[in-house]
Amino acid sequence: MAGIEESGQGSTVAWVDPMGDPFLRTRFAPPARPVTFLRRERLVEHLDQALLTPLTVVNGAAGAGKTLLVAEWVTGLAQPVAWFTADTADQQPGMFWAYVLQALRSSGVPLPGDIRCPADASRVDRTLLARLAAELSGRDRPAIVVLDEYDRVTAPEIAEQLEFVLHHAGPGMRLVLVTRTEPLLPVHRYRAAGDLTEIRNAELAFTPEEAVLLLELHGLRLPVHAVGALVDRTGGWAAGLRLCALAARESPDPERYLKEFEAGRSTVADYLLAEVLKRRTAETQDLLLRVSILERLCPDLANALTRRTDAEPILAELHRENAFVEDLGRSWYRLHPLFGEILRAHLRERCPGLEPELHRRAARWLLRSGFLPETIAHGAAAGDWEFTAGAFVDGLAIGQLFTGLRRDELAELFSRMGSEAASPATDVVRAARDLSQGDLDRGLARLHHAGASLAADVPDAATDVPGPAAARLSCALLEALAARLAGSPLQAERAAEAAEELRQAVPAHLLGQHPELMALLLTHLGSTRLWVGRFEDARTALSAAAGCPGGASTALVREESLGHLALIDYLNGWHGRAERKALAATTDSERFGLCGSSGPDIGRMVLAAVAVDRNELDHAQALLDEAAGSRLSARDPVPATGRSLVTARLLLARGKTRAALAAVDPTVSTEVTSPWAQAQAALVASAVHLAEGRPDAAAEVLRQVPDDHPACAVEAARAQLAAGRPAAALDLLDRLRAEGPVGPAVTVRATLTRAQAALEAGDSAAAGKLVGQALLEARRERLRRPFLEAGPWIRRLLGTAPLQPLAAGWLTTGDALRLETPVPLVVQELSERERDVLRRLAQMMSTEEIAADLCVSVNTVKTHLKSVYRKLAVNRRNEAVRRARELRLL
Repeated sequence: MAGIEESGQGSTVAWVDPMGDPFLRTRFAPPARPVTFLRRERLVEHLDQALLTPLTVVNGAAGAGKTLLVAEWVTGLAQPVAWFTADTADQQPGMFWAYVLQALRSSGVPLPGDIRCPADASRVDRTLLARLAAELSGRDRPAIVVLDEYDRVTAPEIAEQLEFVLHHAGPGMRLVLVTRTEPLLPVHRYRAAGDLTEIRNAELAFTPEEAVLLLELHGLRLPVHAVGALVDRTGGWAAGLRLCALAARESPDPERYLKEFEAGRSTVADYLLAEVLKRRTAETQDLLLRVSILERLCPDLANALTRRTDAEPILAELHRENAFVEDLGRSWYRLHPLFGEILRAHLRERCPGLEPELHRRAARWLLRSGFLPETIAHGAAAGDWEFTAGAFVDGLAIGQLFTGLRRDELAELFSRMGSEAASPATDVVRAARDLSQGDLDRGLARLHHAGASLAADVPDAATDVPGPAAARLSCALLEALAARLAGSPLQAERAAEAAEELRQAVPAHLLGQHPELMALLLTHLGSTRLWVGRFEDARTALSAAAGCPGGASTALVREESLGHLALIDYLNGWHGRAERKALAATTDSERFGLCGSSGPDIGRMVLAAVAVDRNELDHAQALLDEAAGSRLSARDPVPATGRSLVTARLLLARGKTRAALAAVDPTVSTEVTSPWAQAQAALVASAVHLAEGRPDAAAEVLRQVPDDHPACAVEAARAQLAAGRPAAALDLLDRLRAEGPVGPAVTVRATLTRAQAALEAGDSAAAGKLVGQALLEARRERLRRPFLEAGPWIRRLLGTAPLQPLAAGWLTTGDALRLETPVPLVVQELSERERDVLRRLAQMMSTEEIAADLCVSVNTVKTHLKSVYRKLAVNRRNEAVRRARELRLL
């Protein structure tokens, strides 16, 4: 079968295949790389390991760039490579091995005369394979054999023969398979022995940085964020990026084209439909189109959508062939994002009107299988709002509208629910949405309507479905929230009692899946108790909420509870304790990426209040700006009142007495008046009167406050002293001492008032001793405002030798009171990721560029920026960079 061809360099043998046809030379040459080909060093370096392992598998989907990658690697080697591109015609062993032998000879591998081309296309002699393996095993340098498009070779017999040669050739052969499917070779055995080099789809995917370079080769220079979005949409798929680049190059606005191009009507769609969909059977095409509505799928779910029973083998085969179906493990799969997008467009065109029905089937299967989040998503996509709201409420997930990672997503999803949907569950969801926006009247009306409907619904004791019990428990949660907004302690206690009874009727596993519900209930109860001054009862409920498990699902509830506990400590005068709790309040939410909650940010408000008493006024203002809150917090009496009082105290510290008086009233109507809010407002009004020289008016304001408020008693003593009644002042202070321990913020002011009375009585020694006592106590908490508010008498004492060391550094400069605002320290250490963001901020990178550079979302960068600003006590980018340099963080 061989002919002799003479040449000037001697005789060469020109081979023909077993069918007598000449070998096709193009099948022995690596393909040429296009001018837009991008060499990716990380992959080429990985392929270098192929020189050290017997077997290398480069396995990826159509258009993943695997063949061009190996071709690029081959050209850089210092030795010849036997390249063979397989074809479906090579299914017969004789034909396959004839081409392999010719590839070896074409690359310069000398083979002896007894290793000849098989004469029969359908078979190959075992002796020939043994001779080939023995010949290769004796080589000084291994023969490198690349079999491209190996997925076209499906005969098990050939795979067995190839494994025989590879095994017995030993170090004399390095086999590289370029394939779309998993080869039939025992890959697991090579992997276990460390004799395998693998490059698969995930590694073949382009990174955003590589995509930028690829687009530049196509003449496109786009912002990093635009390229990052394209990589997300295409999954880094090489062919998709190239086809998009070619199409965008023809557009007058390439960036906008890449952002808005219709996947279903593009060259990418044509490629995928031709390469993947149209090559499949009608049954496979139908399955792919129907499951395209799913984020992830399993055979049973796919069968529910097709109403057939053949999904399992079809999905397994699609994954094995790298047909853009990714195996997630445990029999779950997902489609390549762009492929899924194209299939959905094709589904709407081929089967108009079918998509909502598919979503409906998926929702019902997912609900039966216990996948509530996906149930809600598909129920909403189907437009079946009564089913969706029913599943959401019966699943005890109503608390997720207020807390957790899915809060914003769920709020947006249910905002699409139309008024035509009418059921107790839809009323409950609408009530939750209204209350979350601070609309108490409308929320209560819907809540009562839902309650009346549920009262008429008798549960079926024979089933294990939570039904009305879960819905009633959800209503109890919303009743507690409504009570909190209304400042109604009686209503809150009733809601808590009802919830405790209803918990017994709800399956324990369901309660365990939603720890946020009881955490929210305890927080609402604690906040209402705090409002009416029942601090210890409030502390009990809030501490239980702060200790709830649940990770991200309860992070915001824990933050809010700790913020309330910090407020109690602040109101009792324990500023250090308040600060520690307020700082801890944000730790969990930041860890889970939940910064900037839309609810009341009481923790930062308390930190602002503490900063005012430390005379760190700019820092206090920055914290107050961050704690701006939402419509809900504007209606919630505790944060609304707290914010107005901190604002008033800040204005008072800046000397703006009239503005302080105007700011003290939050104009929040409540069922019960808060005693501490009344007392704090009186303190501000009294301080204004004292600052403007009206001590009797100051004393009169404080007479309206109950006698058991320590801070008011101290302020009343100051008023009496200013009015020239020292005996009355000391009597008030003596009564305060007898009532029990209070925090330093109160006792420091009380001690300074005693010192002033002693000084006015002519006992300067006692006055100095009392000021020293106040300095020692205040220094631990850096309380500066009490000394600034004491009046000019204290300056002379602070300048005396015994007191100078106690005041130096933190309170005084030399012998004068330190009136300037101190440079705030970092409130809390920056995390490593926050430092990454800060460094890029210093490089003048935009938010989008930082996100692309760190491979995170823009929202995540914004979250980190907000945290950095808070920790550095700044409001702007340039201030953050300047402060970071001052603190040597950059």
